[in-house]
Amino acid sequence: MSAQLEGIGMTSRRTRMRLVQRLREAGIESDRVLEVIGQVPRHIFLDEALAHRAYEDTSLPIGYSQTLSQPYTVARMTELLLAHEPARVLELGTGSGYQTTVLSQLFATIYSVERIRPLQERARERLRQLKIRNVMLKHADGGMGWPDRGPFDGIIVTAAPVEVPQELLDQLDEGGVLIAPVGEYEQVLVEIIRRGDRFERRELEPVHFVPLLGGVVR
Repeated sequence: MSAQLEGIGMTSRRTRMRLVQRLREAGIESDRVLEVIGQVPRHIFLDEALAHRAYEDTSLPIGYSQTLSQPYTVARMTELLLAHEPARVLELGTGSGYQTTVLSQLFATIYSVERIRPLQERARERLRQLKIRNVMLKHADGGMGWPDRGPFDGIIVTAAPVEVPQELLDQLDEGGVLIAPVGEYEQVLVEIIRRGDRFERRELEPVHFVPLLGGVVR
């Protein structure tokens, strides 16, 4: 765990520990994930006007019709990914950089794609502030993934496609896992594992995410 994260977040440590306890009570079982959630300073990923709400278990707006995901959802998706121990992880939807930061503390290398350049630039500055060096960022259409850096043994999607694009499935390595919310009006969290040319799909629980959109915003 980065000492830099711990230092920046010390002023809100007690508040963060209360959040960790709520997540544990909600069903998050991974001590490693809970430790990271407890050390990442979520307030720095929000505008100052919303920072006082950073440790509520709720999603919060970050601009451009995007949200900072609910801590439970971040922890749950990370926990599912961690169960497969991937080393190279593709994240689709950098957003504020909060989920990216959580991932960076648990996996060797993170490749993160964001379609909205102003959000990506803010996230880049936060990662620099936290001295996180194992994350590579790309401004692109997230639905296309990052094919020239694949295949990946883990993919996490932080916006909901109506169905998982084949382009993303093609970038999964053998035995790799993809975690994503899927659906338009009713969404469900899914886990997809690649077995050769087959993709084993498991539906887990209802979720609510912003839609996965194509194109880029400059």
